[in-house]
Amino acid sequence: KTGMPDAAMQEKGFVNHMADKEQRAGGSSRAGKQLPEGEKKLHEAVCVLLVELCERFTFFGIVCNMILFCTARLGYPSHQAAMVNMCFVGTSMLTPVLVGWLAEYLVERTKLVCICMFLHFLGTALLPVVSFPFEDVHIDRRHILLTLPKREQKIVFYFALLTASLGIGGIRAIVCPLSAYSLEDCGPKELLSFFNWFHWLVNLNSAVVFVSISYIQQSVARNLGFLIPFVSGLMAMITIHMVRGEMIYKPKTDSSLLTIFGVIFSALKMCCVRHRYLSTAMPSWLDHAKEHHGGHYSETQVEGTKSLARLFPLFAFQILYRTCIMQIPSGYYLQTMNSNLHFGGFVLPVAAMNVISIVPLLILVPILECVNSWLFSSKDTGHSPTIYIVVGHLSAALSVMAAGFSEIHRKHFPQVEQTLSEELLLVSSMPCFHLAPQYVLLGVAEALVTPSCSLLSFWLVPERMRGISMHFLALFNGAGCFMGALIVQTAHAGTQGSWFPHLLHEGKLERFFFFLASLMMVNTLGFWAIAHRYNNLHEDCTNGFRGSLPGEKLLKHEKAIKHYNSVQESSPLLSPVEKT
Repeated sequence: KTGMPDAAMQEKGFVNHMADKEQRAGGSSRAGKQLPEGEKKLHEAVCVLLVELCERFTFFGIVCNMILFCTARLGYPSHQAAMVNMCFVGTSMLTPVLVGWLAEYLVERTKLVCICMFLHFLGTALLPVVSFPFEDVHIDRRHILLTLPKREQKIVFYFALLTASLGIGGIRAIVCPLSAYSLEDCGPKELLSFFNWFHWLVNLNSAVVFVSISYIQQSVARNLGFLIPFVSGLMAMITIHMVRGEMIYKPKTDSSLLTIFGVIFSALKMCCVRHRYLSTAMPSWLDHAKEHHGGHYSETQVEGTKSLARLFPLFAFQILYRTCIMQIPSGYYLQTMNSNLHFGGFVLPVAAMNVISIVPLLILVPILECVNSWLFSSKDTGHSPTIYIVVGHLSAALSVMAAGFSEIHRKHFPQVEQTLSEELLLVSSMPCFHLAPQYVLLGVAEALVTPSCSLLSFWLVPERMRGISMHFLALFNGAGCFMGALIVQTAHAGTQGSWFPHLLHEGKLERFFFFLASLMMVNTLGFWAIAHRYNNLHEDCTNGFRGSLPGEKLLKHEKAIKHYNSVQESSPLLSPVEKT
């Protein structure tokens, strides 16, 4: 349908488009240059980081005690409370993909930022309204009891969670996308270092949140829970400052999720047609979507989709891993809530146990930085972080298995009465610190897996596909959260509540953990079998046109020629004869 001249015209158009884009960007920056470039970039980076930390503060503040609120205030059974928490986390992972698509096609970015900030503040303001005022209140020495029917309370609660998750999606997709950190020119060593320290900072922030907010929400000073909407308002003011200062990052729109799905569906359709009427062999089934093979997409679009499709097995094996990680705010939380939280005359907040899973990550990241510096300095052998992912998956499987044994151990202790959020519960007298090994193992898993997966998703695709690749990783991580909720519901329904009981001492929660651990072990072996596909990271890095598409290769050639000419003109070492 189209030949080589058409491909050359496409590449030439791509180069001209990018050159014009660069020229316009350079002109606008020169025209409106009010601050030195270095100061402006630092200002932008600080603003993005502050918004990121505020968003994570509100997110973890919502998640950390949701199960306690659902069981103690809304009267939910344990398995439903765990499912609500996992679905909220999953939705918060999926909404950035949705909002990113809206910003690209339907709504102007600045307008969408304002809408998302309003939704985020509305959601975070409604949550404490649901939680706090409908309890005993003392006004002028008079005791007043405000009540709201449970049905209306649940409606407001779910509406608040939905609006907050939509706001979170807008912040992550528009204000704080990964591309705003200018990682285009980084190599794999620098990228892995960035992802390590980025997740280190996020987890340090979450550790502060889990200790402070969980205590505030659980203690007598619960009205200070309004700190969450206050932080949301502070984040909104920083974002408005960024909008007015034109610091909202505008990514390249060369590819989209719709294009990727379109290429896949077009290739599947042409595969069916050719399999029925023709038997033409092709290197990849996605090649059927190319225009010169009867499809509707250019070679650039199809090759980009092929590079992304290579990562789909990596993404798929993260689903069950994410389900295991989601046991911290669900199954592990319930175990801690039903253990003895008294420590030296002080009642520990339930969510404070999450800090035990964060400490290994905070310790391991500096150690991993030293290991990575040594591995990447080797010139003879390439280094791929797939071994980190395999070890991390194994650590997650061992963590869930340890949770099963901890549950058996917990039941051997006599029961005692314990008050949580003004509710009297009958719990095991086993100290909650006996659960520490399972938290530590999951913390080790997160330190190894999350930065490594982010690196592979970012590095093994062309530059123009990196944002889409990170979106797909988020989609699969969100699917892992919903998979966790589905497994909990299936286990509860299939065993008449025995495997995920409301009262843990009356059920067999350990069987649920052992079942999940066996699934995760199979998942680990499966990823180990395909890990060799992602072992050529060093070769990709040393290749001058690593994973690039034809248009990008041509653009890089042009930049290299310009750089060489400028060096020739400025070099005093070349004689006039040599320059000619």
